[in-house]
Amino acid sequence: MISKSNEFTRRILHLPAIRPCESVSLSTLVTSLIKLAHSICSFKSKTFFTNKKNASVSIKLIETLLVFLQEIRNTNPTTSEPSTFLCLSELHFVFQKVLFLLEDCSRADARLWMLMKSEKASAHFRELMRAIAIALDVLDLVGGGGDNEVQELVDLVKKQALRAKFDVGKDDRRAVRTVLRVIDQFEWGIAPQSNDLKRVLGYLGIATWNECNDEVKLLEAETEREYETSQKRDVQFLTSLKAFLIFCRCTVFVDTNDNVVVQQQFAGSDQTIVTCLKSDDFRCPITLEIMADPVTISTGHTYDRSSISKWFASGNRTCPITGEKLVCVDLVPNLALKRLIKQFYCCGNGTAFAAHDLTITKSCGVVISSLAAEQATKQLANFLVFMLLSGTSDERNKASYEIRLLTKTSVFNRSCLVEADAIPPLLSQLISINPASQENAMAGLLNLSKHSKGKKVIVENGGLARIVDTLNNGLKIEARQHAAGALFYLASVEDYRKKIGRITDTVPGLMGLLRGRTVSGKKNALAAILGLLMHPENHWRVLSAGLVPFLVKNILSEYSVEREDDLVTDSLAVLATLAEKLDGAMAVLSAGVLPVILDIITSASKSRAAGEYCVSLLLSLCVNGGADVVGLLVRNSPLMAALYSLLADGSTRSSKKAGSLIGILHAFNEKSRFSSSSAAIGQEQFVRVW
Repeated sequence: MISKSNEFTRRILHLPAIRPCESVSLSTLVTSLIKLAHSICSFKSKTFFTNKKNASVSIKLIETLLVFLQEIRNTNPTTSEPSTFLCLSELHFVFQKVLFLLEDCSRADARLWMLMKSEKASAHFRELMRAIAIALDVLDLVGGGGDNEVQELVDLVKKQALRAKFDVGKDDRRAVRTVLRVIDQFEWGIAPQSNDLKRVLGYLGIATWNECNDEVKLLEAETEREYETSQKRDVQFLTSLKAFLIFCRCTVFVDTNDNVVVQQQFAGSDQTIVTCLKSDDFRCPITLEIMADPVTISTGHTYDRSSISKWFASGNRTCPITGEKLVCVDLVPNLALKRLIKQFYCCGNGTAFAAHDLTITKSCGVVISSLAAEQATKQLANFLVFMLLSGTSDERNKASYEIRLLTKTSVFNRSCLVEADAIPPLLSQLISINPASQENAMAGLLNLSKHSKGKKVIVENGGLARIVDTLNNGLKIEARQHAAGALFYLASVEDYRKKIGRITDTVPGLMGLLRGRTVSGKKNALAAILGLLMHPENHWRVLSAGLVPFLVKNILSEYSVEREDDLVTDSLAVLATLAEKLDGAMAVLSAGVLPVILDIITSASKSRAAGEYCVSLLLSLCVNGGADVVGLLVRNSPLMAALYSLLADGSTRSSKKAGSLIGILHAFNEKSRFSSSSAAIGQEQFVRVW
């Protein structure tokens, strides 16, 4: 009967109560009401950061009502007037809302947001207590009050519920005014007073870096959910509040040495890999592209919003997967999947590998800002650069870590930090003997290497050599992984990929990561190598380093028809690029990878990307390997069916290559038949009929 709250799906101050079923017995309803009342009363021992008085009064009123409810239960009710049941049902509905409201007011990660929503929270308390009073008044009229003492308690609750003002407290109002004043100062480009920031944090009991960061993450989630609404009313205000908290996190806790260890523990979460998922799990069943805005329809299947909206707009009222007719075509945002996609592609400091996967990084984060947030970020960028240049060792490490967080997904934050000249001091941090400082600096540089001007500044300040040195000699494997990721983004510029390739230790360093044990390291190394291969001069470097036999050995050991690893797909992409040139194709053929390529492309469980890379690789091998390779492919009967499947259902690029390969195989067959026919005719010319 009691609907439990789920903090991962229910938004703050959204109170989704459910009315009891009409068929429920009165005794069950009363028992459930008592259980709800006990849950509400348990909040007496919890800390309320805002609306303290309103919460306390509400709990006391319901605690008093608990005596009345227990009296009803003790009378063993079996039947009652319909109006009595209706009143108790209304109390049950209201109690659920009160419970949700108390949960919100006591949430440790929503203190600032609840402070700024004090008016709305107070209005909820007022309305809910009035609703209880009205329900009790009607209940009294039908004679449900019990003995005189209980009746007096009920009357007392009604009077207090109607007379209590449930206004915003003076301290809450004062704290709200301070926050709004700081936001106004941000908008005017004025640095806020440190005392104002500390006063607000102290009032809310936010005493550590972690507590402040939890508030930031809550506001990020609320912003994304608000952005999904049609009105988007609070989006900019939420963004301003988040900027306020980030500014506090970076400036107020700068001297708190206890947080350095906590930060590194938190940093480890950047490397969390969802090993049970592949990129294909994030593709829309209609377009087969990575979903930017996943939504779920009534059948439970998830699609990208744009593609399923077009499907419905075309007059279709069925599920594209099951064909089931839909009574309702409402689209429900799949926020859990959206967070997974964001984590998979954006939030870990890794690199998106395939070109078609890079598009998701443009839409995986909600790009929203406000004037206050923009000005606060500019001030904060200057502050962090100052700390990098003149702070203590711990302060420099803290500044590097904050830069790492700020630049993870925000293009604007990257721009501000590049303009604030954060890159030179970050490069200096790469030679730090503190492993954490080096890792944080390298992660920040990785994020800034995604910015066009950031790439230029890194190269102009001698960053390529330092990044390659970190790739080879980084104090932590994470720093080496980030270095490979930075090389991937830097290699997107033609001149830079040439310079990177000419640094002697680049390819050996990437090979060292490939031989390591971390999946992120291997993926980043393969991505960097693929970027370098876009310059022809780098082909012989990777070939001479023994990359091809190493990748082939890995594919042979890792691939199975039942389980296809993403590293196998990435390795196929590199081999396909190498095979476009004659020396690369010969190296691939010499390594003996052709049988497993044929196994992968003819497998029914292969991923879309693996199929594309396999057909590209086979086409290059046919072109550069000649008739011997084509002859082997012709003798593989399942291959043609797989190629026709790619021709019909693959992407434009893979369909084109599949068509070209089919043409080569058909031409070889025709030529073979013609040669056989000619040979037969030649033999017949020597036969004489006597």
